[in-house]
Formats: sequence, structure tokens, C-alpha cells
Amino acid sequence: MTATPAVQPTGARRGRRAAAHRSGRPADAPRWERPALAAVLAVATALYSWGIGHAALHPFYGAAIRSMAGSPRAFFFGGLDSSGSISLDKLPGAFWPDAVSVWLFGPHTWAAALPQVVEGVLTVWLLHRIVRAWAGPFAALTAALALTLTPVTVALNRATIPDTALTLLLVAAAGALQKAVRTERLLPLITCGVWVGLAFQAKMLQAWVVLPVFAVVYLFVAPGTASKRAVRVLLAGAVTAAVSCSWMLIAWLTPADDHPYFDGTSGNDPFALVFGYNGLSRFGSDPTAFGAVPGTAASRTSGNTGWDMIINHTIGPQIAWLLPLAVTAAVLGIARRARQPRTDLSRAGFLLWGGWLAVHIVVFSVSNGNHAYYTAVIAPAIAALTGGGLALFRSEYEARYATEQQAQQPAADRRHLVLPAVIALTAAWALVLDWPTRFLPWLLPVAVMLAVCGVVGLCSRGPRTSPQRIHAALAAGVAAVLVVPAGWAVSSLDPLYAGAATSPMAGPVGKSYEQHPRHAPRRRGLDRPSPRDTALLDYLTAHRHGEKYLLATQAAYTAEPLLRAQSEPVLVMGGFTGLTPFPTAQQLGELVSTRQLRYAMLTSRRATTPATTWVKSHCSRVRPTAYGVRTDGSFTLYDCASPR
Repeated sequence: MTATPAVQPTGARRGRRAAAHRSGRPADAPRWERPALAAVLAVATALYSWGIGHAALHPFYGAAIRSMAGSPRAFFFGGLDSSGSISLDKLPGAFWPDAVSVWLFGPHTWAAALPQVVEGVLTVWLLHRIVRAWAGPFAALTAALALTLTPVTVALNRATIPDTALTLLLVAAAGALQKAVRTERLLPLITCGVWVGLAFQAKMLQAWVVLPVFAVVYLFVAPGTASKRAVRVLLAGAVTAAVSCSWMLIAWLTPADDHPYFDGTSGNDPFALVFGYNGLSRFGSDPTAFGAVPGTAASRTSGNTGWDMIINHTIGPQIAWLLPLAVTAAVLGIARRARQPRTDLSRAGFLLWGGWLAVHIVVFSVSNGNHAYYTAVIAPAIAALTGGGLALFRSEYEARYATEQQAQQPAADRRHLVLPAVIALTAAWALVLDWPTRFLPWLLPVAVMLAVCGVVGLCSRGPRTSPQRIHAALAAGVAAVLVVPAGWAVSSLDPLYAGAATSPMAGPVGKSYEQHPRHAPRRRGLDRPSPRDTALLDYLTAHRHGEKYLLATQAAYTAEPLLRAQSEPVLVMGGFTGLTPFPTAQQLGELVSTRQLRYAMLTSRRATTPATTWVKSHCSRVRPTAYGVRTDGSFTLYDCASPR
């Protein structure tokens, strides 16, 4: 690619640049850009925050958030209860903003969910900035709008799950990498490594999935000698590893008595929590790999794996609406720039986002039991490729149009037909995705009509065709590919179509809808105990006489509603799955004998362990009527101060 000679700005150009500088707008920014971006951000804010007081609070994470908000020990180590006896089965980084919000504003559901809203809107804004620097204002606005209206993104940003923080931090890392490639400066590349390391604190190994793509892009595209680029990549990798492992190193060096027992591990090892329980056990056949407890066995059989995972009837409507357009953009964007210099930035963008999309699809296809919301991390890549692809195809179309206008005859090159063809293909794909559920049948004819208008308008050109007509046809085509996913996204504002709190999804594909199609799923937020939980907490508080723990529970399932309702020390036996070997039967007996624990609650929904066996053999049952409940389902309360 040859460089164009610098042109001295005229007085009018200098005046426009000065006015743009005074207004804070880039010199090449069209007048519609800032109002349009403000409108997209307003839509994102409304979609993510509407009804936030009834947000989908994850039961397990919600309990930990409230506990972390009230205890420095629980905050830093991710303690599940305020005493920090056992940790979350994840790293705590993603929940630190939630805990700070609850600490500042009080134990409200909206306070716990507010950071996710902020993270979601920031991701849209940041993606706009990154795509604009790569492909221009039209591509940036289209990408921001596509990300905003991605169904799984809307559902996830209304929940309390770490993937929102993961996505934001990885998008920030992509922006830093793009700047490093463009400027040849080392600091942006180091910053990229820091962002990936912080993303690791949010979602552990999933943050490293993009590292091969980042390395390839920098090694292939960045200026400088090959040895210089290689050294810089190694340096950035070292920074990434240091930031990623920082919390684990601190936790590992902390004496065992000063930190919670690390859930999901057989040896109280934070590295086993990350690389075993949340790592190797999900990819191989050994559920106890690297010191993990076999707690992920249930998720290993939950489906959503294999090469068709991204387009199956559950995950496809969450993320894959723009997949044909994104894939076409990645392939043609790289192919069309094949003869350009190695440092071509346009091709680098398609390589970056196309690689991001491809590597995640491969990883999800070979891993076990993927939740639909895991795919939210590829939404920025699909959105960026959509914006960049439409901008590329639009520029080719307008170039052919200008040639035809000058020559007064059709151009022989048919590249301009890619734009209407990809719009037609993507609109047809929407019919395929929506057809099994026919969730929004009234939107499908709208999409077809808009697609026909766009395709016909773009194909029927002539010497008298005006630019306004072309712009209108393009707008109709963009609306055609976005209208159906937008309908699915908006549907998640209704709890009936937002999936379960543990697995947020948009539309009629959530488990709660399949089981109760006429009733929205029940959601208990912070400080909103049910009558049963209120009665139980009142009974335990009234009969507590100096014990450290309010009670011991079998697994987190039993403790979650009590911890969300009231921040009290609760000994969660077995952690999330109930299979983590803490506390041992001997430790439990010592707590009872030293009057640090009196009550224990067991459930038939979790496996028997030595600790639960000890409770059954040494403690007496408490009838539910004692705390004002006729029957307590699968739960049984035991009083260990009254031996059998």
C-alpha cells in the first residue's frame, strides 16, 4: 500500500479541524456520529438496567456478594459467608465491584446488579472506540448497535455472573493491542497483558483463550524486526502471567488459618481451584485432575458441546444471528487485503476479531457442559466483524457506483454484489434460527420485507440512482439483520423470557420456561427472605447463645437463601457441590464441643459425606413446626446441643 502525500490543510479545513477540536469530536467525525452513539448507549443502558430491582441474582454468587460486602477477609478471598470459612469455587475478582456496590448502597438487589449494567455499557462504548479507530465511524456505530442488541448480552448484563467483567476487560485488551500494533509503542502491549491478567481474575483460564490470537496478530502485523516483536510478545506474556497469578500466589502464601478453605479442591490449594476444578477437569475424562473434587461431573453431561454448539437450538438464538455476516467479513476482509504490506491495519482488524471468534468456537466445541451465557464473550467479535464487514462491503459498493456514474455503464467487477448478498444471507439465517420456536412470528415478515427492500434497492442501480436511495437501501438492510435479534433481546426484560438466574438466556429457551411456560421464575434478591427463611432465621437467632456460626449447612444450596437474607457466619459444609472435604467430621465435632456451632441443616438433594454422617449420628432432629413451618421439603434441621 503506497502512502499518500501529505496535503496542507486549507483555511476552511483548518477551521473545521479547530471547530472539531473545540467540540471534542475527531476531525473526521460526521455530525451524526455523536448523537447516534449517545442514542445507542441510551438504548444499552435502558435494556441492561430496566427493572434492575428484580435482576436475576445468581443464588450462589448473590450470597457471596453480600458476605464479601461485610467482611474484609471474605472480600479479598471470596468467602461464601462473612466468616470466610470456605471460598467461592471461582476467583473473587469479578465480584469485587458487586461487593463494593452493596457495601456503598446497602443489601439491595439493584446494588448487586448495578456493576454489571455499568460493565455492559462500558463494553459497548469501548468497542465503538476500538472499531472506529480500525474501520471508521459507520463500522463503529454498527458494531456498537449489534453488541447492544445481542440477546445473550442483554440477558447476561441483567444478572450477576462474571462474564460481563471478562468481556469488558478482554475488549479493553484488544483495544490496547490494536494501539500497540498501530503505534509500535511497548506500553500499549504491556497494558494489553495487564488487561488480560485482570480478566483472568474475573473468569480464570477463559481469559487466556485469546492469547494465541493476540500473539499472532502482533507477531504478524506489528512494525519492527521479527526478533524485536518476539521479545515484546514474550515480555507481554510474562506480564500477563504475573497479573493473572498474583491473587493465587498471595492466597497460596497466606497461612491456612488466615484464609478460607478453597472450594472445589481436595487439598486447599488455590492453584487446584483454578487449573484443576475450573480447568483440566472440564476438558478431559478425569474429574479429579490437578487436585479437583469431582464436582463438575454434573455440568460435564449438560450438553452444549461439539462443533454445532454455537448454532444449536439453545445457543444459536442467543449469539449466532449475525454469524454469516461476521464469517463472510472475516474471510473476505483478510482475502481482499492479501497483497497489502504485512503491517496493513485493515487486515489486522479482521485477523484479530476473526481469530477471536474462531478460537472461542473451537474451545467451546471441545469443552464440557457450556452454559449459553459463556458465548457472550464472542459477541464483541461478531459485532466488530459485522461493523467492519458492512463498512468494507459498503466502500466496495460505493466505489463501483462512482465508477458507473462516471462511465455511464455497469462495472464489470461484481464485488459490489457482496453487500446485498450478505444481507440476504443473514436475513435468511434469522428465519432458520427463529423457525423452531417461532417465538416472534410477527417480526419475521418485517425482517423479510426490510431485506427485500434493502437487497432490491442495492441491486437496482442506474445512472439516475441517488446516493440517498442507496443510503436508504443500506439502512433497510442493516435493520433487516438486526430486527429479529433485537426482539429476542427485548424479550429478556420479561423474567419469563430471561432464563434462570443461574443461566440467563433470552427468549423461550430457558429451563424455567420449559417447565413453567405460564409462570415467571421466582427470584429472591438480597434482603428479601421468604416466609420460610424468615421463620428459620428468627428461630436460629433466638436460640443462638454466643456460637460463632449461626448454623452449618450441607452444601451451598442449603445456605444460599439464608446468606442472601442476612449476613451471618454460616459453615457451608462441602462448598458449592457439597463434595469438598471441608470440614472433616473431626473438625465439625470440635466446633460443636467448643460451643462454636449448635445447629446444622442437611438436605436430601446432596450426597452424603463424613461430615453429614456425623451430624445424623450425633445431633437430634428439629421438627419444622418448631420454627413455624409445617414441612420443610428436602431440608432437615438438627440440634447438636441435644445429642440423640
